[in-house]
Amino acid sequence: MTIKPDLSIQIPAELGAVHFVGIGGSGMSGIARLFLDAGHRVTGSDVRDSANIAALRELGAEVAIGHAAENLGDAEAVVVTGALWQDNPEYRLALERGLPVLHRSQALAWLISGRRLVSVAGAHGKTTSTGMIVTGLLAQGADPSFVNGGVIEGLGVSSAAGADELFVVEADESDGSFLLYDTAVALITNVDPDHLDHYRSREAFEQAFVDFADRASELVVVSSDDAGAKRVTERLAHQNVVTFGEAADATVRVHSIETDGPVAFSIAYDGVDHRAQLLVPGKHNAINAAGAFAVLVGLGFDPAASLAGIARFAGTGRRFELHGVVGGVSVYDDYAHHPTEVAAALAAARTVVGEGRIIAVHQPHTYSRTQAFAKEFAEVLEEFADETVVLDVYGAREDPVPGVTGELVSERFADATHVAFVPDWQEAADHTARIAREGDFVITLGCGDVYRIVPQLLGSLERERG
Repeated sequence: MTIKPDLSIQIPAELGAVHFVGIGGSGMSGIARLFLDAGHRVTGSDVRDSANIAALRELGAEVAIGHAAENLGDAEAVVVTGALWQDNPEYRLALERGLPVLHRSQALAWLISGRRLVSVAGAHGKTTSTGMIVTGLLAQGADPSFVNGGVIEGLGVSSAAGADELFVVEADESDGSFLLYDTAVALITNVDPDHLDHYRSREAFEQAFVDFADRASELVVVSSDDAGAKRVTERLAHQNVVTFGEAADATVRVHSIETDGPVAFSIAYDGVDHRAQLLVPGKHNAINAAGAFAVLVGLGFDPAASLAGIARFAGTGRRFELHGVVGGVSVYDDYAHHPTEVAAALAAARTVVGEGRIIAVHQPHTYSRTQAFAKEFAEVLEEFADETVVLDVYGAREDPVPGVTGELVSERFADATHVAFVPDWQEAADHTARIAREGDFVITLGCGDVYRIVPQLLGSLERERG
């Protein structure tokens, strides 16, 4: 079983030397970077080396590959994620020593203390929206601190310490830890049911967003279009709520969206229309931009300058990220791991693939989500992709469930001739290369380790088409 961090514990005033268990993840590495910036000695461990770890080492972090009790060294505090297993030797030793063991959100809350916090929450779109806000702030001369769930392409980092009072974070709702933050401005991108393994019901999931929003001291920015977000808005007691989206009554209304290539759109706000074109494709990114715009003008920034700044956003790592082109076949990777996200990612790809086809390589994430949404995954993959290769489930924090495999998705396709369940990665890469044609997009989908199949896909394409 994975750990259940105690989110109620008192965080010491001083943390001293901090050890991160699983330091290579996008969120953990970003927080570790800020601790280094603040002058802390940082150590950590992870199961494999990565670019994130290399960057942290250059900044002075001491990182071991593999988990072992001796990695803890003389750490005075330990930071963990909810994906950590209870038998982790570093975690066990920290408990034996009586060290403060903090969930990553607690460590981040400690860093944020006293700053004016913008928290970005929602089932989808958090990383992109956070990146857009940060990009828009920097373009207007602000110098915020930030922690994002992915590398912001224009900056090359997922976190940084700024000189201003503003602090922007991607707030994780998956385990309720977003309620720890002392938020000034809350952005809710959507409230599409997810993480029901933690919340147990849609009602409890939505109530967490109500609590998150009502705790914001200044402003709540929330989607006008998403059904769950609308239910949350109806239950808010907050006195300063701004809505964004395509709804006719949205405070920040998106309209005239053009998705032929990088998305272009207009925003109607306070009686004025503002036009923009982004560097990234997809209707969903026009909506994300509207939410970011609402946050920036809510913070007091100029509307036209805010939208111009957002338009500089060039994407984030693992969001429709191009890794290579072989024989005219482009290989992308995307973090999408919920049916709504998969639909948005593939719909965006459709606007730029031209005459080519879309081949989705889908890795289901967690047994509970696969079991709950197998039918929905099959429907969106069949609708938005021309061909689909389904890998086996990435279990993450969950124990295997008998009978729950990637085949739960593939067997629900109406037309089985356009899908293949191939659990062996090399066989999946070879199959993908055989069916790919010049002009096609191959897109890996999932928030597990599916990105690691990309070199195999490129290699298979080289052998098949090189």
